Amino acid sequence: MRIGIDPGVCEGNAVCEALAPMVFELDDHDQARVIDDVVTPDGSVSDEHRALVERAAEGCPRLAIQVAG
Repeated sequence: MRIGIDPGVCEGNAVCEALAPMVFELDDHDQARVIDDVVTPDGSVSDEHRALVERAAEGCPRLAIQVAG
């Protein structure tokens, strides 16, 4: 599963961080980002985090999180 966050859409509401704190965090500019330790060398997120990622993507008030795979 791959995750993309559109920085032009993200408002830094931190809903993703609240719903999936093991996967998302806000950076110094209050933009959502995927935590480095969660991403595999090929840029994917493991299946063990799938439910959290999907929940965060659905809960994002701006729909800034894209999920593929």
